[in-house]
Amino acid sequence: MLKKKLLILTAFLGALIGYVSAQEKPNMYFTDTSSGRPIAKDPKVVYFNGKYLMYYSIPGKTDEGWKIGIAQSKNLQQWDKIGELNKVAAYEKNGLCAPGAIVRGDTLHLFYQTYGNGPKDAICHAYSTDGIHFTRDHTNPIFHPSGSWNNGRAIDAEVAFYKDRYYLYFATRDPSGEIQMQGVAEAPRESDFSRESWKQVSDQPILKPELPWEGKCIEAASIIEKNGTLYMFYAGSYNNAPQQIGLAKSLDGIHWERTAKTPFLPNGKVGEWNHSESGHPDIFKDKNGQYYLFYQGNNNNGESWYLANKRLFWKETLPTY
Repeated sequence: MLKKKLLILTAFLGALIGYVSAQEKPNMYFTDTSSGRPIAKDPKVVYFNGKYLMYYSIPGKTDEGWKIGIAQSKNLQQWDKIGELNKVAAYEKNGLCAPGAIVRGDTLHLFYQTYGNGPKDAICHAYSTDGIHFTRDHTNPIFHPSGSWNNGRAIDAEVAFYKDRYYLYFATRDPSGEIQMQGVAEAPRESDFSRESWKQVSDQPILKPELPWEGKCIEAASIIEKNGTLYMFYAGSYNNAPQQIGLAKSLDGIHWERTAKTPFLPNGKVGEWNHSESGHPDIFKDKNGQYYLFYQGNNNNGESWYLANKRLFWKETLPTY
């Protein structure tokens, strides 16, 4: 009888442990081990040529610098790597990362940043008709900010079409290089996205850290329009501080207000896969009208990084999950 009870108890504990483990990891749990460590960051998802494509940042091996990975999926949960965007131009010699992307007609436009150049990091543009092989814009880098309110750096590009114009959102830093904040530039509908197309809209940040949980950093804006309103999912605080995801909204693409004083998506609890952070968001609307928030996380202060997503639902005028 005692042996039978022990067997039942063991089976119960095994099932419980399995349940807890299953709860700790989301349905989508993707990383890239090409650098020798499991690291994938900065997701950007599009639907192009009949398939889902995800662009993301990966570190190179020793002294190689960062590069951009490309994965595809049939269901937004399981992903297979199909390519990389590696450095080829002189301005990319120290690395490239943090992809943003839009589809216009039969062409996918990729906006990414140079890396490893401090205040001289800038936004670049490339385009592709298959989503894998890209042609660089001959005017690269296409954008970096001007003005005394920033240090000239531009990273984490996001391009959105709104009210007949394209808006380029970027993260920059204050003149001291300490505070990371959001800026914006614009281009006309007929833009080819070259350097001459973009005009900086504001001579001050459009969103900067003010709340305690945002620390000294707001970065990685991801924008979507719904019913005439723009929604910005953004990363607050630097990586592993912990970084968490906030939400703001706008009616003109330039002036933004937060929807809450607390994170929209916080980091996980102790022991969970995203305890160190839930960061660098990407909001994606599927072809069937469903919304997904992609983001990065880890629980070891950056020794690894995984990508995940959550399906979002709309309650009145705000998203929830």
